Amino acid sequence: MSGFHVHRSHSHREGLELERAFTLAVAFNVGFVVLEAGAGVWTDSLALLADAGHNLSDVLALLLAWGAAKLSARRPSTRFTFGLRSTSVLAALVNALLLLAVCGAIAWEALGRLHESIAVPGLPIIVVAACGAVVNAVTALLFLRRQKVDLNARGAFLHMTADALVSIGVVAGGVGIVLTGWTWLDPVVSLAVVGVIFASTWGLARDSLGLALQAVPAGIDPTAVRAFLAARPGVTDVHDLHIWGMSTSENALSAHLVIPDGHPGDGFLAEIAQELEQRFRIGHTTLQIEHGDPAHPCGLEPDHVV
Repeated sequence: MSGFHVHRSHSHREGLELERAFTLAVAFNVGFVVLEAGAGVWTDSLALLADAGHNLSDVLALLLAWGAAKLSARRPSTRFTFGLRSTSVLAALVNALLLLAVCGAIAWEALGRLHESIAVPGLPIIVVAACGAVVNAVTALLFLRRQKVDLNARGAFLHMTADALVSIGVVAGGVGIVLTGWTWLDPVVSLAVVGVIFASTWGLARDSLGLALQAVPAGIDPTAVRAFLAARPGVTDVHDLHIWGMSTSENALSAHLVIPDGHPGDGFLAEIAQELEQRFRIGHTTLQIEHGDPAHPCGLEPDHVV
């Protein structure tokens, strides 16, 4: 009883810490988006406006991840028997689509500016983008500790780290304009920003769409899982094996195990569940035990039957 209480208190503290990180991250990024967008309009710099659009998408991403984390923590109900864990998957998918839309808009404008050069002052670009690098780096540090144990925090950490690098790229573009006077560097840097955003977004879109379609989560080898289950003592066959993501951080499994000697007991099942979590990050396991009686075959045994 006391062990459960300690675990719950620890989880509560971690939840409060993550919530503070999200609050500060959103506040920092909203303030900087306003500053950078204003500077972009004032200097007519597409690179700054591109980076501001990217940072605005980060704010939306943080808000979606934050909201999804809260919804995912809600208890199951008679209607939503898994709770609302899958909202984190929907949030990731929406974030990916928003980022791809931003990429298209920035690329379209940048290509247009390559044909019609517009003079932009390099020094303001350097100053504002340098501020952006600092803001993004500080925001990333907010998630540094939690990113090792929480996927949402890890996503925020990696996203903010990438943004800091993008802002450094914009600084480099501003320095190039100051030194050479080549105003075409502004749309070229914008296209480079689009490339970075697209590269990071493509993986997010692919993985979130896969989770939405109940694909086996990335990092889990279903063949290895099947082999592990088949190698358990007394198991002669494994079928109707399904592995899917309940959320962006929780994985589930269901399977039928054929054990001719009969039910092996709760200890056997508990041991399998523990090893599945340790080896494959599968924390929600449901196993059905069958004797393999030919008079009562399982209708779900063929792999193509769902």
